[in-house]
Amino acid sequence: MEIVSFEPLAKTMAINSIATYQKYISPVKGFSCPHRLLHGGDSCSNYVKQMLIEQKLHEALQSSIQRFKDCAASSKTLTSPGAKSNFRCIVIPCCLPL
Repeated sequence: MEIVSFEPLAKTMAINSIATYQKYISPVKGFSCPHRLLHGGDSCSNYVKQMLIEQKLHEALQSSIQRFKDCAASSKTLTSPGAKSNFRCIVIPCCLPL
């Protein structure tokens, strides 16, 4: 009996979903990734897409969870009283409390 892994399909679907989000939704949503704004580098969507390419699915999911927690903390930092920016964060998708 052959064992079939759905991991390649799941990763491909996730990567394609992120690419669609980046192409059609992100440019018009009106806000930016707090983690990228505070720390520079990749947005959360780019980060997660790269983790899906480089890691096994369960590892990429764990990395993503930590990244989203870090992004939520970045959002709090940027929107705290006394922050030196007019930062606007809508808590979707990468600032979700985990």
